Amino acid sequence: METRTIPVFPLELVLFPRQDLPLTVFEPRYKQMVEDCMMGDRLFGVCLAGRDSIEGWRAPVRVGTVTKITSCRDEGLDGLRLNIETVGRGRFRILDLVPPCMVMPPDYDPTSLEGHRRFAELHQKAGGGKAYIRAEVEMIPEVDQDVSVSQWRGLVDAWKRKAARGAGQGVDPQSLDLLLERYYLVTDTPTPEYVYSLAALGAGSPEDLQPILEADTVEDLVERVGSLMEAD
Repeated sequence: METRTIPVFPLELVLFPRQDLPLTVFEPRYKQMVEDCMMGDRLFGVCLAGRDSIEGWRAPVRVGTVTKITSCRDEGLDGLRLNIETVGRGRFRILDLVPPCMVMPPDYDPTSLEGHRRFAELHQKAGGGKAYIRAEVEMIPEVDQDVSVSQWRGLVDAWKRKAARGAGQGVDPQSLDLLLERYYLVTDTPTPEYVYSLAALGAGSPEDLQPILEADTVEDLVERVGSLMEAD
């Protein structure tokens, strides 16, 4: 299977294919990443940040989503913040991590101008290489089988039961239907993307969604989302 090396952005979220993801980028290392992407194919990987670290930085979990930058602008024209719009493409699996050129400094402060200056000094001393994590990855085939209407309705019913349990004192069924409409989750032609979005609506944390992203078939996807909805 063909592999490639891409920049990787560990975040406290899970991005699914074909979902939009706006980001405000303020860390110097990820500003470098965005600038490099804009000079190339505009692609980078989004992964849930794991518990491990690499050179002191939070390391990504092993399965993520390739993301394409669709727009980029300098917020405030001071170079401290970049606002980017991105959209998820295909899923990938990390085969090997390429560490950044520098260890995370103990006094790292990416939010201030002084912090940016300090980072620039340390980056220059480290040789001025890539300050962000990269990874050798292989693409994972998409879940492209059809989702049956009965499977979809079963998941919607499970989500409604989960929402009712969470409300504690009961919930108006009509309000749940309105919520589904608000998130464009009313359909007679369900696809895996609808299932991903319903899972995001019912998840309690990003960690709940990582197994959903890693499902390789519709049957596995439906089973994992059903288990998520049944969990308290």
